[in-house]
Amino acid sequence: MPDPAAQSPSGPRVSLVLGSGGARGLAHIGVIDVLEEHGFRIESVVGCSMGALIGGVYAMDKLDVYRDWICALERVDVLRLMDVTFGSTGFIRGEKIIEVLRELIGDTNIEDLPVKFTAVATDLESQKEVWIDRGLLFDAIRASIAIPTVFTPVLRRGRTLVDGGLLNPVPVTPTMRDDTDLTIAVDVGGAADPAVEARIRESHKRRNNALDSQRNAIHKFVDGVIEKISDALEPDEQDDEMGLQEIMTRSFDVMQETLARHKLAAHPPDLLISVPRNVCQVFDFHLAAPLIDYGRELTERALTHLPADIRPR
Repeated sequence: MPDPAAQSPSGPRVSLVLGSGGARGLAHIGVIDVLEEHGFRIESVVGCSMGALIGGVYAMDKLDVYRDWICALERVDVLRLMDVTFGSTGFIRGEKIIEVLRELIGDTNIEDLPVKFTAVATDLESQKEVWIDRGLLFDAIRASIAIPTVFTPVLRRGRTLVDGGLLNPVPVTPTMRDDTDLTIAVDVGGAADPAVEARIRESHKRRNNALDSQRNAIHKFVDGVIEKISDALEPDEQDDEMGLQEIMTRSFDVMQETLARHKLAAHPPDLLISVPRNVCQVFDFHLAAPLIDYGRELTERALTHLPADIRPR
């Protein structure tokens, strides 16, 4: 990937807004790939939750490193990264994944990044958005990804911070202070598409079949067991009752979709790329490769709606 600070000076300067949505946010990587290939210059990134993680890694010019790592993960690897706790504020501490990413990516102060970056979190006490554009990058990301009841909150300067998506899943507002040519926002909680989840899973299955010869029998066995457990947790298509996990996920999705719709109506971006909310489940990070490809596809399609004089090539 080209150095963000050294892109061609001829393309439109972009403020990029990356929304929250768990594993669905991996589509952000495909979005960034296509924008760069078309010559857009991403000069500012605002991210919320998973969008903050992808945006922050991009701003460090380490997106290729992260992509290689996430695309190699399987279900068992994702489970190993979850440091479960029995505390009352969340069942995953979130420190293990942050430390793994610090070792993989490195860390730096946000103000030293070559691309302007803002992570959005929520202050539970004041019930206000918090725009973090100072301090260590992964401290800001950890605050932004703290999904209530899932990840434990972050205490920062006397404030209790949780996922920015609680108030603004697609935070366009921070870009209003940017001196760029246009704002592009990515909402990964868009309207459901009945066919999309099966398509993503089939793409992942084909990829796994191609890699089967490189995977040992034990690894494949463990992956198969996890698959069966996951299937057991999902409600039967013939059963009208939803499980606890699905109720929580759908409730959060409904809240975020409503919030995003109102926020985007008040501050519409120049271009909105919408990823269906049912493209995958929240923790389906093992589907990285097809999700990235899907993000590319949606971006190519969305760019055709820009005026010809804005599209660089």
